Amino acid sequence: MGDQLHAGHSWYKSTQDERLFVLMEMRQETDYVVHHRQKILAFFSAMRHFADALTTAGHRVLYLQLDAPDNTQSLTENLNWIVEQTTAKDVHLQQPDEYRVDQQLQQWAETANCAVHWHDSEHFLTQRDVLDRWFSGKSNTIMEHFYRRMRKETGYLMTVDGKPEGGQWNYDKENREKLPRDHDIPQPLCFANDVSVIDTMLERCEVKTMGHAEPRKLIWPVTRSQARELLSFFIENMLIHFGRYQDAMTTDGWSLYHARVSFALNTKMITPREVVDKAIEYWRSHQDTVSLAQIEGFVRQIIGWREYVRAIYWQRMPDYESVNHFNHNRELPDFYWTANTKMACLQHSINQSLDYAYAHHIQRLMVTGNFALLIGAHPDFVDRWYLGIYIDALQWVELPNTRGMSQYADGGVLATKPYISSGSYIQKMSHYCNDCHYQVQRKVGEKACPFNSLYWHFIDRHFDELSRNPRMALITKQWEKRADADKKELIQQANHYLESLEDL
Repeated sequence: MGDQLHAGHSWYKSTQDERLFVLMEMRQETDYVVHHRQKILAFFSAMRHFADALTTAGHRVLYLQLDAPDNTQSLTENLNWIVEQTTAKDVHLQQPDEYRVDQQLQQWAETANCAVHWHDSEHFLTQRDVLDRWFSGKSNTIMEHFYRRMRKETGYLMTVDGKPEGGQWNYDKENREKLPRDHDIPQPLCFANDVSVIDTMLERCEVKTMGHAEPRKLIWPVTRSQARELLSFFIENMLIHFGRYQDAMTTDGWSLYHARVSFALNTKMITPREVVDKAIEYWRSHQDTVSLAQIEGFVRQIIGWREYVRAIYWQRMPDYESVNHFNHNRELPDFYWTANTKMACLQHSINQSLDYAYAHHIQRLMVTGNFALLIGAHPDFVDRWYLGIYIDALQWVELPNTRGMSQYADGGVLATKPYISSGSYIQKMSHYCNDCHYQVQRKVGEKACPFNSLYWHFIDRHFDELSRNPRMALITKQWEKRADADKKELIQQANHYLESLEDL
């Protein structure tokens, strides 16, 4: 599959004439949600480069392009055709990362006219069932506990006596700074891959996509060498301020100090172990410029959060993709696909997403996700948008981050409280509010920031539950103490905005 491009897999250690490696471009993968055009271009280009590399290494490869006459556009129907044509007695499958594909292949294997053998993808640091093995009997597992166990298991940033380097497990409090207005952000490394042939094929096949793309200048890595180059660029130029400004948002740059290696990781062109090894190796020889807080924050994202959300996904599926804790049912406004809104934070974050198929975690969590939660958008609509628009979005990583972390639709499995805010947080962490049509200080009245009244509207309609959450106690008490007239005015303002979302 397009997310199994792991050149270091044991499958490829030797060449055997009787083995045939199969890669497929399929409508079942382009069409299950509407994807960003750059996403499909990048996946197909990376797959084609991988197939070429296998061929060059001496392997036999069958590559089914999307427009191939014999391509049925279905994974299992294609497998049936290949087994019939080759009279293969054995089919070897790497475990898929997405539940829907796993189920599709599991069902096919039950009736396949051949022996089916399953293999690990040899990419992740943990197995699918790691939560059940490590935290058996516990109904909920906090990410911090999982992360500390990961540190101990891997030995990353640990001393010889089993203590965390620096004496602390987590240095997050030293990060989260707002970017100074006059700060000079390094220009990101962008590639110029010519994928015009694939783009023409997508046009001819009438594949529906969203977002913008320059087919002759695709900026994302599509080979292992490019992925490694991007990783090295981040480590040598961006790691120095990664944690410090990881939550900052600005109109002056679209990638800031983020690594942007998630697409390369999720396609498996590079592995989490090599990413962490190279970052720590660099830090150890540059501790005079790169602080422990920066490297710890980065390592936590790779071995902590990334492995944790995958573990949650496999532990909770298939029920996880249908949870809707708050029973929200509103559709997303059209401006999620056009960026045609007067709210500067949403306009910039969505425009950036449409232009680059990318937004960093705070833009996703505290701008687009925050607004979707405040208006009561149905998690299904939110999932489809996030799964489609971002270059790195595969369901195993998107679903827990969106339905769990962003929308709190799982009722607290992943997050200990709903991640919501008024406009004040966005003003604190960004440069958006200065040039916005709305006034972030205003809660009601003309040009009042929509986030302000919508925030309190959310608190009011879910008050009974939120008041039982210790992390929401301060906010719910503030709402409880407000004068009835103030409450009424805020609710009226929010209702006005909810009735005219497309005009915001």
